Amino acid sequence: MSILAAMVVPHPPIIMPEVGHGEERKIQKTIDAYKKVSRLAAALNPETIVVSSPHSILYADYFHISPGERATGNFARFRAPDVSISVDYDTEFVKALSDNAAANELRAGTFGERDASLDHGTLIPLKFLEQAGIDFGKVKVVRIGLSGQSNAEHYRLGQLISQTADQLNRRVMYVASGDLSHKLKSDGPYGYVDEGPAFDEQIMKYIGGGDFLSMLMMDNAFCERAAECGLRSFWIMAGALDKKNVDCQQLSYEGPFGVGYGVAWIGIKGSDPNRDFARQLEEEKRRALARRKAEEDEYVRLARLSLETFVKTKTPLSELPKGLPSDMLERRAGAFVSLHKNGQLRGCIGTIAPTRDSIALEIVQNAVSACSRDPRFSPVTVDELNELEYSVDVLGEPERVFSMNDLDVKRYGVIVESKGRRGLLLPDLDGVDTVEEQVKIAMRKGGIPTTESINLWRFEVVRHH
Repeated sequence: MSILAAMVVPHPPIIMPEVGHGEERKIQKTIDAYKKVSRLAAALNPETIVVSSPHSILYADYFHISPGERATGNFARFRAPDVSISVDYDTEFVKALSDNAAANELRAGTFGERDASLDHGTLIPLKFLEQAGIDFGKVKVVRIGLSGQSNAEHYRLGQLISQTADQLNRRVMYVASGDLSHKLKSDGPYGYVDEGPAFDEQIMKYIGGGDFLSMLMMDNAFCERAAECGLRSFWIMAGALDKKNVDCQQLSYEGPFGVGYGVAWIGIKGSDPNRDFARQLEEEKRRALARRKAEEDEYVRLARLSLETFVKTKTPLSELPKGLPSDMLERRAGAFVSLHKNGQLRGCIGTIAPTRDSIALEIVQNAVSACSRDPRFSPVTVDELNELEYSVDVLGEPERVFSMNDLDVKRYGVIVESKGRRGLLLPDLDGVDTVEEQVKIAMRKGGIPTTESINLWRFEVVRHH
């Protein structure tokens, strides 16, 4: 056997009556749908439940698969310590999956256990499954955390889960645990942004319609602004359903507390070789890279050339390309080169004031620094080059200001100075929405305690991307 079916479920602790104390009735549609998918799962008589949870152990560059023979968890964090569950792990499956990951050079395994107890993202679906008739004295569990790796790597992990199920002839039920946006209501715990309901609408449409490629291709910055929870869990699920003919049913969606809760059932009706989204994703990435390169202006193109030359040859670019505009060759200015990969910052280094004879030379130097000298990141490798997105900010002359009222987080970058220490933050950055946040981050970057008095400068940039 292999993957029997998959279920997409949320994990709000309030859904448990012992935690909600009646408040759970506000998400009764979610409860009813949860019970339905749990009954459907139990009827398939699985031998193993594989759960991917956003609240299990998470690493930036590694998928953690929970080790050991047994695990227990309860709702003590939510003032319901008597609500608990204990499960046996499928140690044979865990070993085979870890071995398959190693053989396929996927960074996944059982190292790095920090907390052996079951997290609530795992506990809640397991409790519903138990109530539906799953006997965890007989049915075993595999618990997997998410990671900061790419959509393609999450998908690959899902493929290996399916491969392992085939290899062991195991009847496996896949549980993709994950809430949706956390920013649906201005009076909710995380506030409101327009991207919140837009994200939820899109993700439910893609899952309900089986459009996993569109789900894999969702814009990372958009998803981050929506403060989503479960997207990467759904990516793994999509991989587990690779080349399978699926029957998707969206059963419910609610968000009364400011967080989106979606429930879906995904049955399997055989195979479908056209649903090989790993290949389609790679093809789309190649097309996207070609589009990006075609749209890059001279500033970004020079940053890319400098960085790729250095990463491939270990030596800096020896001479500037011909045909650069006069502004790049004749004017001096500070410049920052920023790198992003999979929507996440991968490096950013720049100069507040010019240190070279031209903007072009400033870009050449700072592109090398961004890929190799940013202390927050390991150096960029050759394998990453086609995944990088670039932006180049050319800085205007800093202007001293004497009040935060003179700042504008979208228009101006900020320089903060105190006792010889300086911190800088560029304008119009995702996730930085207020002047107070901007100044606080700049102070932290400069190692300036929040208790110290500061001097402020603002500057404008011309952003090329």
